Amino acid sequence: MANRTLEDLQKRYNSFGQKENTPRRGMMGGPGPRRGMQNMSVSKPKGQTGRIIRRLLVYIGAYKYLILLALLFLITASLASSYASYLLRPIVNKIVEDGTPTAAKLAYILSTVLKLLGIYCIAIAAQYLQSKIMLIISNKAVEKLRSDLFVKVQKLPIRFFDNESHGEIMSRFTNDVDNISVMMDQTLTSLVSGTLMLLTTLGLMFYTNWQLSLITVVFTPLFLKGSGFVAKYSRKYYSGQQAALGAVNGYIEESVSGQKVVKVFNHEDICNEEFAMLNDDLRKKQIKAQFYGGIMGPIMGNLGQISYAVTAGVGGVLCLAEGFDIGGLTIFVNYARQFARPINEVAMQMSTVFSALAGAERVFDLLDRDEERDGENAEVLPTLTGNVRLDNVTFGYTKERTILHHISLYAKPGQKIAFVGSTGAGKTTVTNLLNRFYDIDEGEITIDGKNIRDIDLHTLRKNIAMVLQDTHLFTGTIMENIRYGRPDATDEEVVAAAVTASADSFIRRLSDGYNTVITGDGESLSQGQRQLLNIARAAISKAPILILDEATSSVDTRTERHIEHGMSRLMQNRTTFVIAHRLSTVRNADAIMVLEKGEIIERGTHDDLLALGGRYYELYTGKTELD
Repeated sequence: MANRTLEDLQKRYNSFGQKENTPRRGMMGGPGPRRGMQNMSVSKPKGQTGRIIRRLLVYIGAYKYLILLALLFLITASLASSYASYLLRPIVNKIVEDGTPTAAKLAYILSTVLKLLGIYCIAIAAQYLQSKIMLIISNKAVEKLRSDLFVKVQKLPIRFFDNESHGEIMSRFTNDVDNISVMMDQTLTSLVSGTLMLLTTLGLMFYTNWQLSLITVVFTPLFLKGSGFVAKYSRKYYSGQQAALGAVNGYIEESVSGQKVVKVFNHEDICNEEFAMLNDDLRKKQIKAQFYGGIMGPIMGNLGQISYAVTAGVGGVLCLAEGFDIGGLTIFVNYARQFARPINEVAMQMSTVFSALAGAERVFDLLDRDEERDGENAEVLPTLTGNVRLDNVTFGYTKERTILHHISLYAKPGQKIAFVGSTGAGKTTVTNLLNRFYDIDEGEITIDGKNIRDIDLHTLRKNIAMVLQDTHLFTGTIMENIRYGRPDATDEEVVAAAVTASADSFIRRLSDGYNTVITGDGESLSQGQRQLLNIARAAISKAPILILDEATSSVDTRTERHIEHGMSRLMQNRTTFVIAHRLSTVRNADAIMVLEKGEIIERGTHDDLLALGGRYYELYTGKTELD
């Protein structure tokens, strides 16, 4: 680990892309695909910019009436501002006019200024209303996008979470969505208002003097060329910045969650060195991205100054040679400056646009991932009885490595089936397949005679309760965490479930009993207490099928004896699948399956297998240790 290079870290922690098929331990405890390995370098987004923009516009298009109202206010503000600027022409001409008394000039200027004030007040009010409406639209659109993203995550298969780092997934909800939000809040309005201002200004320029307008038109391709040149490089570097940011987030998330392990093995210095490499890589990419994004404004500004100077010079010549009025020249050079301003404003927003588009592509990439799907003939069934059968099941997390080989077994309603064997033998994998966390490659799994592919996923999982080896508690009260197993359970049923799991006594000793709020995955509780709550959560479920994956692995021997009776009540009238390393916990199973290298090598009751004198006998008597 100490010799990992920057490229290794980038591949490991920026995992949104092509994956290697190296198995690792999956989320549910069994072998799964290893966290993705990919090439970190990002030259261009995979999709087309136009396609990404069209998908973003779909979220805004849902509020078309508000958009039309905002557009109306925007047009009003643009026309009012442009007309107010045009009124400067008669004011200047009146000032330089010969033969008009000073008092008459002052009266005309005063009345025109009051008119200007009224027009500008209209423009300000329209601009305020337009900004407020667009702010509402953009926030509603981002809310919908974030909601779609969260809903999508709930629909993704377990295989997806086996492959992706949590930090990488979280970066979609934070960095990427935030960048999109900033673009919609600020840049979208600037683009629309800038376009309107550009059109109205250009129209008034041709109305004022078509000759000078041609000079501005000649400079326009230079503006566009300069903008396009910078945009080409900015987009590339902003994509690289987003990828590097995802790698940093992924590394931080893993380091923080594994801090105890880091300290136990004195890896602080190694973590600091590796983070420094990733952080330095992010800094370099940010400098390039922000340089090209920030240089857009100065380039456009200087081109605008050159255009302004040429226009003023030629306009002065026209005033002397062709009698072009001074007021006309005054407002025209003002229009020439206004003509460059919308382009400059858009140019200054380009860094935000590039970040948002790069983020949007990553968000849409996740939204386009394949979801968990019911089979073509899936049905919503009433409560199942728990008659489970696996017939010649073969499965591998990757095509290159098969985990289970032709597994066949059955469990009648109410029976207890135990799986024992070495680590990696496929015990947890069997139970993962019952829930359809993964689809099998060959064979068939049926419950009550129905292929699980033909059972609606919600129905299937509602009828299977699980106690996992790795506990997970949510932020909330003890009562809420136990009720997670059945949301409609009453408080009395929650307490009864805790009693069944032998959790009631320690819960009542907490500061607020069942109303004690736990955070950080129950960090204030011991590992054994967290597992007891996990068992209580399963106890409150009415599911006819129960899966216990090393359910007592985190409970000491004394606690284990206390809950044995409760577990027996929990398993009554349920088809139960038990995975255990402590063979003493499976002695009363109706059938014990001994797995090795993905195959069932022995099966029978505890007494039958001891009499057989095979692998189970060796494991039980301690002549051979579990790997």
